[in-house]
Amino acid sequence: MKVILSVEPVRFPLTGIGRYAYELAKGMQSSDEIEELKLFSGTRFLPGLPEPASSSGGTHGLKQLVQKSSLAMEAYRLLMPILRKQALKGHEDFIYHGPNFFLPPFPGRKVATFHDLSPFKWAECFDPVKVKYLQREFRKTLDTADALITDSEFTRHELAEFAGWPLEKIHAIPLAAGPEFRPRTESEVRKVLSRYGLTYQGYSLFVGTIEPRKNIIRLLEAYEQLPKSVRQRWPLVLTGYRGWKSDDIHARIKDAEREGWAKYLGFLPAEELPLMYSAARLFVFPSLYEGFGLPVLEAMQSGVPVVCSNQASLPEVVGDAALHKSPDDLVGLADAFSLALGNDEQRKRMISGGLLQAEGFTWGRCVKETVMVYRNVFG
Repeated sequence: MKVILSVEPVRFPLTGIGRYAYELAKGMQSSDEIEELKLFSGTRFLPGLPEPASSSGGTHGLKQLVQKSSLAMEAYRLLMPILRKQALKGHEDFIYHGPNFFLPPFPGRKVATFHDLSPFKWAECFDPVKVKYLQREFRKTLDTADALITDSEFTRHELAEFAGWPLEKIHAIPLAAGPEFRPRTESEVRKVLSRYGLTYQGYSLFVGTIEPRKNIIRLLEAYEQLPKSVRQRWPLVLTGYRGWKSDDIHARIKDAEREGWAKYLGFLPAEELPLMYSAARLFVFPSLYEGFGLPVLEAMQSGVPVVCSNQASLPEVVGDAALHKSPDDLVGLADAFSLALGNDEQRKRMISGGLLQAEGFTWGRCVKETVMVYRNVFG
């Protein structure tokens, strides 16, 4: 088989989609079933797999400006398909895989991955200009794709119902956490912790884009239910890229920071994030909606107890290894936080259960099952 894989999401800030595209590309480069792999980004083929940037550059700033302009987005929407079609000309015997649901005009076979339906189910959490663009591209993909991939059974069934697609043409293939997410000793993380004024197992951690659907204000409200002595002993540390409509969330985080029981670290470099996971006492993730929820898997694989919401795909990922509560249940969340922070027997069960649960998710499995989809599409 010959495959063209878009690696456009491999850029700053490296979100879960960027990590997915990066790991797929790495795995497929060594796959015996793929005769030829070409990596595509923007309007050109790349000579090699790009490494994720740890800081923003001029391109990132330009992209943000374009996304805020209706006129620029419309020009982009009209011009890019023409340029991509020209660049892909002569590759009709390849399969094209879009890892972020976008598909260019391409006469060959096409596969697209939908990580979630948040731009459509949670449109209020996105820039309206971007949502309008995404919704137009959504229909194009559904009209031209030969097969679709999702990260979870939850999203597979949600997509089939929402888009009217046959379930047998949608394939659920779970993501994975990289080997850098693992338990670590205090000496291994001491340097990074001192940089942020933290101590080993001396904080609870949240990782994710700062945006409304992550339910961060409710997280802060639930954490505030804990006794002040507990909050000061194990403050809530939050890290993630600043998302759409996050001003109110950041204002609430600042209130908690002034009160001495929270700290926002911004977007952490990729080399620091695994260390921050493994040094945490507890990982908290009461998100309202996830297509997979990669942070909970990264936390479990790092040997950290997890408390998360019981909605969308999260129960599917954590199984019985985590405590999951309704994202609106402040008392229930606070009780779960307290149990996972202070009960040593409970912590041991959650840590061992989380490590065992995480073993079922590997990038090797993800690559293998993705190649099986390609094979089905080739017939």
